[in-house]
Amino acid sequence: MTKPRITILSRTFALMVATLVTTSFSYADTFGTGTNQFIINFSRIGNPGNVPDSNNYGAVAYTYQIGTYDISANQFNAAIASGLSNVTAGYWSNNQPVANVTWYKAAAFVNWLDISSGYAPAYNLTSSNSLSLWATNSPGYNPSDPYRNSLAKYFLPSENEWYKSAYYSWQTQTYNLYPTGTTVPTPVASGTATNTAVYNQSFTNGPSSVYMAGGLSPYGTMGQGGNVQQWLESAWSNSNTNTSTTTGAYSTAGYYYDPSSSDLSSANWATNQSTQEALSYYNSNLGFRVASSVDEVPEPSTLYLIVMVGLALIIVHRYRRRKDSRELT
Repeated sequence: MTKPRITILSRTFALMVATLVTTSFSYADTFGTGTNQFIINFSRIGNPGNVPDSNNYGAVAYTYQIGTYDISANQFNAAIASGLSNVTAGYWSNNQPVANVTWYKAAAFVNWLDISSGYAPAYNLTSSNSLSLWATNSPGYNPSDPYRNSLAKYFLPSENEWYKSAYYSWQTQTYNLYPTGTTVPTPVASGTATNTAVYNQSFTNGPSSVYMAGGLSPYGTMGQGGNVQQWLESAWSNSNTNTSTTTGAYSTAGYYYDPSSSDLSSANWATNQSTQEALSYYNSNLGFRVASSVDEVPEPSTLYLIVMVGLALIIVHRYRRRKDSRELT
């Protein structure tokens, strides 16, 4: 005896719904030329309008993307070979994160991504390595963030953008204590196992590959806790309206030879997670990842609704066909 088609369809759509709801949406953009082409993987950060954490960080009113991984030395060098000028490569090599890069160098890399892809540059940088606010009459001027041109596609993540992608769990709509979950991650030198992070390791070995930097966050990002710290767009004042202090912030959510798991914790963000340094500052523990704007696509909850409506329509259609068939006989 064969199972009713409605039952089979119901189970098929239930599987589709489960897949859609648990899937992390990932994308990749291509940059560079010839043999120096490279891709940057992005994770989509949805759930716009989320509430902030108890320490008042993490609320973002829009959907955006953030790099699934830190920018690697290979990617940075490929950009230089493809036309990124007035910068030099960082301290590490191959797929290790690019480090020893100043905020200016990270911003110049982002501007190159924008310009080479046909967008406006994110930041108003000058040849003398200084940052200016966008003028109020500039196309793309955004009064809520005069640092970032709103016509740019690629940019450095703000403090809230970085924090949300690291700690917010879209499944539970709450914040995790660590980027990899609610419990202390296991320290590892390299790997991708769940709830692991690259910290408490030997200084001499350096950071791991950006693709082997521990377990994933709920949004599918890697290495937001441990391996290297990362530059943020946000000024130390968090207002992005004053360049005279020439200071920027970076995440200090642990690094590869940091012995303390507490540095990875969101509970310590307000006191020691966002650090102030001059925009010309650099060290071998400090890299960056790229964020980007994104065309709106349905949220997982919207996709769930679409699938459920489709399932209902098919069930009704099958029922009517069987009813009509019985009436004809």
